This record gives sequence, structure tokens and C-alpha cells, in this order.
Amino acid sequence: MIPMLDIKRELNLIGDEIKEAVESSIKETRFILGPNVESFEKEVADYLGVKYAVGVASGTDALHLALRALGVKEGDEVITVPFTFIATAEAILYCNAKPVFVDVDKETMNMDVNQLEEKITEKTKVIIPVHLFGNPANMDVILEIAKKYNVKVLDDCAQSFGALYKGKKVGGFADASAFSFFPSKNLGCYGDGGLITTNDEEVYKTLKALRNHGSFVRYHHEMLGYNSRLDDIQAAILRVKLKYIDKFTEDRRSIAGRYIDSLKDIVDIQKENSDGVHVFHQFTIVSDKRDRIIEKLKEHEIASAIYYPVPIHLQKSFEKFGYREGDFPVSEYLAEKVVSLPINPFLEDEEVDVIIEVVKVSVNE
Repeated sequence: MIPMLDIKRELNLIGDEIKEAVESSIKETRFILGPNVESFEKEVADYLGVKYAVGVASGTDALHLALRALGVKEGDEVITVPFTFIATAEAILYCNAKPVFVDVDKETMNMDVNQLEEKITEKTKVIIPVHLFGNPANMDVILEIAKKYNVKVLDDCAQSFGALYKGKKVGGFADASAFSFFPSKNLGCYGDGGLITTNDEEVYKTLKALRNHGSFVRYHHEMLGYNSRLDDIQAAILRVKLKYIDKFTEDRRSIAGRYIDSLKDIVDIQKENSDGVHVFHQFTIVSDKRDRIIEKLKEHEIASAIYYPVPIHLQKSFEKFGYREGDFPVSEYLAEKVVSLPINPFLEDEEVDVIIEVVKVSVNE
């Protein structure tokens, strides 16, 4: 069996370090906002090249709290894309704001910046670009438009830890950036976890209060806050894995390169931003023969996944906004055609060869 994610192989490599880190955290007995959280926040901020990092309970919370810290409230509009995980848009609804969608570019699968400006109104508060599957979005244009209309930017970095845009790591361009440490992520913990980065001191201070019941001083609650704190044990795990992230990214990019060289003439492949470095959280292809590819992979005990079979605007939980099929044709097209292949950094060369061959046979037969 070739899985999408292989934590067992990961543990074979770094399991002893993980065990030592977890045991150390347990012995310290400071599980909530403990020393590993503080240390991880400093280390990850340094890695990403930002001033501030705030650990929270999940990537979804990172999006939600960041929107709150940026001042989003009822009646505001927040612009994002419909081809992403639903958490991107859920966070907007948590603020009682209205999600406004911009279709994605067919090649990069990121926000089509040519359609962005026409969606901005006097109610627009924030733009949320998504670096989908680890591919950096076109931040220069997005930031330029946001500045023109005095709109904030929160980029969804849940799938793009370590990705580069014009030589700089994503997470430091926008007013705030949201990361996820779900176990399948490039930098993932062994449970739920998330992070918000910012270079704005006021946003940072607000986030620290929001994640801890709205409290700047213990038992004094100046705003409605939340219980959303990164666990010390998870932070200890992330501190170990952060040391390996560049090697894991290199391995992912190497596997992706082999896929691209072998499959580029028989399927469409998500195009890397020419100004960026893709970290391949997922390696995603587009094919009219998706079902056949999935079936053949399954016959050979090879995992695959469809991200995402139903765009957000067509989800039942968003039907009150009145969107219909055809409103965002590229997102709908991709939802019907995409499939992601295994690309975890522990794949053996022989396994990659088998995956490539099965896809080739599936398309050509």
C-alpha cells in the first residue's frame, strides 16, 4: 500500500526526538501556553522572517481569529476563492460577514487576480488569497489592489508552509497570515494546531488576547475572546519537525519534478507560480479520465484524493447566498477533473515509478 501520508516512516526517522520532546513537555507539566509554545513561536517567526507568531488551536481558528483581529464584523464583505477547503470561507461566516468569491486561474489554481478588483465594494474589509496545495498566489497584484482600496489582506497559508514568493517565505506579505498544523500538512503536528503571523504589533496583541478568552491581564476580559491555544505538547512536536522542514520540502519538490517530467504530456498539472517556489503539499493533476486513474491506482493499492469535489459556493451550507452552477466555471471544472497523487517526502523512488506507470496506463488504455 502506498498512502497519501506516511507518518510511520516519519517516526522511523525522527520518532526518538519526538518522544523525547513529548516526555520533556509532560515532565514540565505546563500544558497550556507553556514554554514550548513560546519557543516555537519565536523559532517559527524567525524561520518565516516575520516579527510575530501566535499559536492557536487549529488552522480554522487561525483564519477566524485573524479576521477578528483585522476588524471584520457583521455586514462586512470578505473576498476569497470557492476552490479551497471550506474553512477558508467558514471563518468569514463565523464573523457574521459575507463571503464574496473570485474564481481561480485554471493553471495555477489560485485566485484569478484579473477578476479581483471588480468584486471590491465599499463593504469589502479583507481579501483572503489561498496558496493552494502549496503554490504561492500572485501577492504583488493582490496587495496592490488592496492598498488602492484600503482593504486588508489575510493570506491562507494552511498548505504552503515554507513556500517562497519572490524569494521571501509566505506568511510575511499580508496584514496577517494563517497556517494549519493538521497532521497531513508539510509541517504537521500529531493533532490539531494552527498559527497566525503578522508584522503589526497591534494585531499581534489583539490575537494574543483573542486566543485566551479576550484577556490581556488574567481574569480581566476586555473583549469577547476564544479558547484557542496551541498545546505545549504539539508545540514540542512542531519544534522537532521544524528542523527537518527544508529537507522534507526538498524531497517533495524532487518527487514533484519526477512526476512533472513523466506526466506533463498526458495530463494537465497545476502550474507553479513563475515568481514562487511551490512546496507541493499536494501534487494535483487534471484529467478527463480521473475516475479511471483513481480506479487503477486503487487496484495497485495506491492512495489518491480529490481536493475538492464540491466548490464552496455549491455547498449546502452556503446555499443561502444564492450561488448556482456556472457562477465560477473554472472552480467547477477543476472540481470535476482534479486528483492528487501521493507526494509525502518518504516515498521511495520505486514507489514513484509505479505511481507514474499506473497513471500512464490509466490515461493511455
